[in-house]
Amino acid sequence: MTPGIIEHLTTAVMLLDGELRPTWMNPAAETLLAVSASRVAGVALTDWLSGEDDIAEVLIRARDGQHPYTQREARLVLAGGDPLTVDYTVTPLSPDELLLEMEPRDRLLRISREEALQSRQETMKVLARGLAHEVKNPLGGIRGAAQLLERDLEQTPALKEYTRIIIEEVDRLRDLVDSMLGPNRVSRREPLNIHRVLERVRALLLVEQPRVSIERDYDPSLPELTGDEAQLIQAVLNVARNAVQALVESETPNPVMTLRTRARRQFTLGAQRHRLVCDVSVIDNGPGVPETLRETLFYPMVSGRAEGSGLGLSIAQSVLHQHEGLIECESEPGRTEFRLLIPLEMSHD
Repeated sequence: MTPGIIEHLTTAVMLLDGELRPTWMNPAAETLLAVSASRVAGVALTDWLSGEDDIAEVLIRARDGQHPYTQREARLVLAGGDPLTVDYTVTPLSPDELLLEMEPRDRLLRISREEALQSRQETMKVLARGLAHEVKNPLGGIRGAAQLLERDLEQTPALKEYTRIIIEEVDRLRDLVDSMLGPNRVSRREPLNIHRVLERVRALLLVEQPRVSIERDYDPSLPELTGDEAQLIQAVLNVARNAVQALVESETPNPVMTLRTRARRQFTLGAQRHRLVCDVSVIDNGPGVPETLRETLFYPMVSGRAEGSGLGLSIAQSVLHQHEGLIECESEPGRTEFRLLIPLEMSHD
């Protein structure tokens, strides 16, 4: 078979012999599988491509039965250890030749997952703003009435103390509602160094919890990003403080939190593809996020801690949204990773 125009397809296409060894692959296949055709020539596919779904069994079944097979959302592992989710079809061309076509699904799955996350966040934001409006109106009336009473109680300090309590509690509730809403917009759009943000957060947390080791794993090649430094410090601090508190409260032996930065090129956030994204990871070796909380982790007033307000992660996610990014979480016992993904070039309204 002469590949011809298949060279220029964006779909990954590969030819295998009867022993499942690649005899040819197009550039899209080399890119998707992170190998060169010359490197894997004569090496059985199953020696450098594995995964939860037994691709070898499917290939052998197609070869022996001379019948095409298609697998959806097959989870594979590349030679370098990176995971990959693909749809693939294997078509026997002869008893000694198979045609393998692969379409990556990771980007589509990420878009679907992130769009669902953003949709839930927007729904919660609308509900929170409606609730805030309904709560703050009567709070203003209560505060005003208490101030009027306070003026009439100048001669009775004991009773005046009661009005002072009313005013202070009303102010506390108002601040709580404002915190639940988070920032409405990015206050400033200025060039900033993300590592300066992380160093500030690290210094604050080392003072608060000196027994937790906070390690750095920075990518020094990261360029500056545009945004509000104070807001980003607050967002990272909220996420990192949660991690540190989880380590302390669970009494994790040798508690370690790592602040890591990486650059992600041609990275998709929601349905938008960005040329370059800053990936800030907060990683800890604690007990992990309970399964019951993972779907609602970024909702206001949701907390896995008895003393928690449930606002920290919600506010952090709001800040990231204002920077056109988002926060993802992957967790299992012994390793929890929060990834703060921020485009290095923000659009201008």
